[in-house]
Amino acid sequence: MSINWVMLNEQDGFVRLPNERLIYSSPPRTSLALTPPSGYKGKETLSVQSSAGCIHLTNQRVVYLPAQKSDAFQSFSSPLLNVRDSHVSAPFFGPNVWTALVQPVAGGGISPSLPAVQIKVTFKEGGAFDFHTNFERIRERLEQAVENVNDGARGMRSVDLSAVHLDELPAYDAPGNPGPLPPVASGAPAAPQHTRQVSEAGPEPAEPPPCYEEVQSQSVAQELEERLRRAS
Repeated sequence: MSINWVMLNEQDGFVRLPNERLIYSSPPRTSLALTPPSGYKGKETLSVQSSAGCIHLTNQRVVYLPAQKSDAFQSFSSPLLNVRDSHVSAPFFGPNVWTALVQPVAGGGISPSLPAVQIKVTFKEGGAFDFHTNFERIRERLEQAVENVNDGARGMRSVDLSAVHLDELPAYDAPGNPGPLPPVASGAPAAPQHTRQVSEAGPEPAEPPPCYEEVQSQSVAQELEERLRRAS
């Protein structure tokens, strides 16, 4: 993460990085607070506050621009892979809050003695869950892209960001669940009655029944005897 390192632009708010794509922008009354993480016992202090502004999510980073800029605080930014342990809190009273831990980058305006910084974003006009859902989706895609290049030490610098798929994937249709069969036309001819009877009676036997050969031999003998008697 870094403070006051975002290049500002009056028309678009901030200058995009190469292959950077805007995913989500919050309503304008979104506040931000940067403090040391809970449980930190070091001597370094940090307190950055903004009561109103916009937080932007791109395919590369999180950017916050305060509504009222000062010499001390004009912008905040962090690469997506430097943000972890993010979650949304929904209190009974008051707006939803998105909280995460951010790892500072070298030369970003944060003391290197701080291992991490806690960021707390309060969505006074809504949008916390939309922001969090999109953030988790894009961050997961970036993690997969970094793993695929087998060079995690270089992080996002080794990833072709223009090739990372950002849109929602289609719903998965499990195999073995065919759709409904097409309806049969009302004018289709019915199957012949004799064919149905044969199928109901079962298939024809592959071998003759028991004593079939003996009965057949007796019939042949009787017929031969009858022919001899007639000839005499």
